[in-house]
Amino acid sequence: MEPIIGAATIICLLMSVRITAKTFKEQQFLSRETILVIAFLYLSILIGFAMLYLLFIQTGQGILTQGNEPIKGDYLEHLNTSLYFSAVTLFSVGYGEIIPVGAGRLIAVLEALIGYMLPVILVARTVLEIDKNAK
Repeated sequence: MEPIIGAATIICLLMSVRITAKTFKEQQFLSRETILVIAFLYLSILIGFAMLYLLFIQTGQGILTQGNEPIKGDYLEHLNTSLYFSAVTLFSVGYGEIIPVGAGRLIAVLEALIGYMLPVILVARTVLEIDKNAK
């Protein structure tokens, strides 16, 4: 069941990126709709990566540790930790109290890269749009 959920999560993330790209092409960049799409893109990336972390934790593959020990607790605590770790990884470097290990490092690096690239892309797109309208 976990591979199906993992594949569905990845498909949802890719669809979010596709919808965002389509919106950028069709909408004026600084419209309300575009800003909402960007907010939902961030939210879907955050939740998507959290679900990947949660899948690994639930299958016993300790990819996140806290205090040099695997994450403890029940399903809701694992969900809470996964969402929190995903948020601090996407929006910042992280605080260091939850540490990825093994495959979790690669996933966290990918999420952090996306978190750093999105603002750059958004600023570049805005500057290009302003420049295009000025001509």
